[in-house]
Amino acid sequence: MPSAKRRIAASVAGACMAGMALVSACGFAAAGSGLPPLPAMGPSLRKAVAFQTGEQPGTIVIRKTEKALYLVTSPGQALRYQISVGRDGFGWTGTVKVASKTEWPQWRPPKEMRARQPELPAMVPAGPYNPLGARALYLSRDGRDTLYRIHGTNDPKGVGFDGTSGCFRLTNTDVIDLFKRVAVGAKVVVE
Repeated sequence: MPSAKRRIAASVAGACMAGMALVSACGFAAAGSGLPPLPAMGPSLRKAVAFQTGEQPGTIVIRKTEKALYLVTSPGQALRYQISVGRDGFGWTGTVKVASKTEWPQWRPPKEMRARQPELPAMVPAGPYNPLGARALYLSRDGRDTLYRIHGTNDPKGVGFDGTSGCFRLTNTDVIDLFKRVAVGAKVVVE
């Protein structure tokens, strides 16, 4: 009879192999591999709603206290997406722009984040373990990168909370939808 340690090691190894097979069988692939991209993960938390604002269609309005991102679609109307926002000490407000957009982004934690969490790698490649998820919208102020993003997640259960370092996190299903609708240069108002 194998020892408990060997049984656990065999179980972990088996789970890893099964997971790799599942990833392959389900069409999961790293960016640039030539295989199909990862499927969207997490439910859609998007809803068309009445929304009163003076902002123009195409503008994103983020209401942190509601944990909601609104994409203004027409006067008096918006799409509302549930989001996660910055935890205590990491929230911010202001007006920024979408400087660029990336499908299956790499994640490079800023040096300030790596100083707080030295175990973080310098870079996480695109794929199922990347915390930026399926898409990222990069935010700038006065032409300079804010280091804040509107992005997906590798953990859809983590949406709807105060838990980020200042970014705005959506399910991958929703960030893929938002990505298609928002133009580079779009105004983003964080309240």
